[in-house]
Amino acid sequence: MSPLTLWVIYDHPRDYPREFVARKWVGEEPSGEILCSYSVRPLQEALRRRGLRRIERHSRDDPVIVESWL
Repeated sequence: MSPLTLWVIYDHPRDYPREFVARKWVGEEPSGEILCSYSVRPLQEALRRRGLRRIERHSRDDPVIVESWL
């Protein structure tokens, strides 16, 4: 069975303080693949074009997490 792959959108994380970042995760590890934008909308559109579905953030998620995509 292959590991779960998802994308997480972050609101100005420490390593990219001027941008929103979509970071791809494979299992429990970041893959190194990222998308950056000065607004969240282009990231959402890019992930939607990849056929992914949006998942609301969980109340226990880090506050910098906007949402996840599967």
